[in-house]
Amino acid sequence: MKTTNLRFLAFFVATTALLSSCGGLGKMEKYIEELNAKAEPEPLIVRGDSIEVNITGKFPDKYFHKKVIVEATPVLTYDGGETAFEMKGFQGEDAAGNYEVIPYEGGKSFSYTDVIAYEDGMQVSELELRIQGSKGSKSEVFEPLVVGSGVITTPYLMQDDDRPIMSSDDFQRVLSMTKNATINYAYNSSNVRSGELRQDDIKAMNAFIAEAAEADSLVLKGTQVDAYASPEGEISLNENLAQERAESANAVIAKQIKREKIEVENPEAFYTNNPKGEDWEGFKDLMQESSIEDKNLILRVLEMYTDVQKREQEIKNISKTYREIEKEILPALRRSQITLNYDVEGYTDEELKVLVMSNPEMLTVEEILFSATLFDGLNDKLNIYESAERLYPEDYRGVNNVGYVLFLQAKKDEAASQFEKAWNIEQAPEVANNMGIAARLNGDRDGALDFFEQSASAGSDVNYNKGLVLIQKGEYTSAVNNMGSNNTMNTGLAKLLNGDVSGAQAAIDNSGDNSAMADYFRAVVAARQNDSQGVLTNIQKAVAADSTLADKAKKDMEFRDYWAQFSF
Repeated sequence: MKTTNLRFLAFFVATTALLSSCGGLGKMEKYIEELNAKAEPEPLIVRGDSIEVNITGKFPDKYFHKKVIVEATPVLTYDGGETAFEMKGFQGEDAAGNYEVIPYEGGKSFSYTDVIAYEDGMQVSELELRIQGSKGSKSEVFEPLVVGSGVITTPYLMQDDDRPIMSSDDFQRVLSMTKNATINYAYNSSNVRSGELRQDDIKAMNAFIAEAAEADSLVLKGTQVDAYASPEGEISLNENLAQERAESANAVIAKQIKREKIEVENPEAFYTNNPKGEDWEGFKDLMQESSIEDKNLILRVLEMYTDVQKREQEIKNISKTYREIEKEILPALRRSQITLNYDVEGYTDEELKVLVMSNPEMLTVEEILFSATLFDGLNDKLNIYESAERLYPEDYRGVNNVGYVLFLQAKKDEAASQFEKAWNIEQAPEVANNMGIAARLNGDRDGALDFFEQSASAGSDVNYNKGLVLIQKGEYTSAVNNMGSNNTMNTGLAKLLNGDVSGAQAAIDNSGDNSAMADYFRAVVAARQNDSQGVLTNIQKAVAADSTLADKAKKDMEFRDYWAQFSF
């Protein structure tokens, strides 16, 4: 009997010791809910292609056994896979290790933050807290604790409405131009010598006037004659002489215009005399250009005279010594410089439309680029810009504009090739903008921002394009600042993501966008405003226009409170 009692006592002690050794882990799993672990945000949210989670809670008093080690790993599970966040370790006061120590008495709060990359499929998911505990040689895997469900992916509603920029033309239908000639005179004379009329520049002027008489595109606008005297004569005589020379030069032009039967409505306004008097500055310039050995000394001496009349006399004296001054420099200053102003009137719009399609070789690059603006069809524009690229391959504008039209035709890879070709010709601001768009669509967001910085002078569309990149990077305040007052769905999206629901509503309401995706976005905005009728009305319109949105809406965590009311 005594032996039996001893055996029972030994069994009881052993059993009690075994239960005691496992009791820490078992108790901790049993009361795991008392940690009140909460994940924020709930649901999780994509931002910049990443999902950040913050898990908080508290180990309660007398919960964490002194010899227990716990490794907790948040895991996002979804159809087709799972992704683990970083493991976080905790340990009791007497456990060996380097994890955060949790006191047995009083317990301790905890906070955990980590980030994972978003992957397709994570939208419908559960966030589990997987815990593995150990105590000495014993270990136990706790039942997973669900602390969250689903991921909001609203940033991915962003549409590719990038704004490429076309290179502009410098077309001017009317070009203001000038024709020039010079008449030289004998000393103290304003008479035009017959030899002057046989000079090449006068002959060319007369030929041009004859051409203008025959060409409707050439319109004479008037003359200006700047007339001078050489600085060795008396100043009073020189002033009168310059006036007379201007009049005589204008008389030459007037005679030729009359001969060609070109009517001048107001001769006094048409023929302008601009007498300049003696040409001291011209004298100094010609002296500097001459080969006279003592030219610098001569000029210094002459500039010492503040009295103009004394300087005139000194020039006479010097010219007797230096024959080059008398024979070459002074005669060149006795002149009238004739400027004939005229306009060249270009082709009419109708003429340009015909020529650019039938014979673009006859047109300048400016005329070709301008002609493209006269057509509405993208194919016509593309054909014209391709002509500009073919005929003027060194001008980046035609190359860039081919890319511009291809982009509008949704041929974005071909457009990107054109933008790169234009960039290699000239790194113009509008091309930098287009290169930025190509970079963004290719996934290079930082590269896109670099290009947009280089294209700041190309206009407000650059800022809009920059805003699209900033939405993707999760920098919503900057996105809103860049997209400004543009009323588009994407602007509304940036405002919504930045917490401005009413601003998002205003942007989409004023966008004029009635696409299926715009109605879908309106439903999202309504959901953020707890407007059930707005959600149901707009989501029905979206699904009616695009049936593929039905499945999307049933998985979209923005609508989690409305799924039961969906009838599609």
